[in-house]
Amino acid sequence: MQIAFIGLGHMGGPMAVNLHKAGHSVKAFDLSQDALAKAKAEGLQTAASAQDAVQG
Repeated sequence: MQIAFIGLGHMGGPMAVNLHKAGHSVKAFDLSQDALAKAKAEGLQTAASAQDAVQG
């Protein structure tokens, strides 16, 4: 199962990372390129848009 996570701010970013560390497949999106870069550095898949994040 894949989880789409939209919004990687102060609360969403750490939540998405914790889901990933717990073994879930997380595909994340945020309007902030910095937030996306941080998510990618943590090993999350990143999406180009919210619509892309929820595909599949």
